[in-house]
Amino acid sequence: MDLFPMIQPELVVTDNTLPLYREVAWDFEKGKPIWQNGNPKIVEGAEAVKVWAWKALVTQRARWKVYTWNFGSELDSLIGQNYSEQTKRAEAIRYVREALEINPYITSVGEVTTSFAGDKMTLHVKLHTIYGEVTVYVR
Repeated sequence: MDLFPMIQPELVVTDNTLPLYREVAWDFEKGKPIWQNGNPKIVEGAEAVKVWAWKALVTQRARWKVYTWNFGSELDSLIGQNYSEQTKRAEAIRYVREALEINPYITSVGEVTTSFAGDKMTLHVKLHTIYGEVTVYVR
């Protein structure tokens, strides 16, 4: 009998596949859901992830009780700050990445382009999702 017997842990196989992502279709210009025959229209896959990403970027983190603490962005904290243009861009990119990288359907946040005009910020974000690449545009 060995004092330290060889213990072989059992291999646990888990199914790491994500279910098909579904979300309410969104009119990005009006900031409202799209309705069809009295019901919200549902989109799936890449378009659903795009809707989630747009909502995450335009929603202030921790402001609304309906969302979890992790949902949303902190882009609004740039308002009124006397940062240089370079610092504002760097912070905006950091906030975008923090807001989006928590989603398991997003494999990476690609190019983030920001522009500022007065008190308005515009974002173009390329996302790599499990469904392919999507671009999110936020004004």
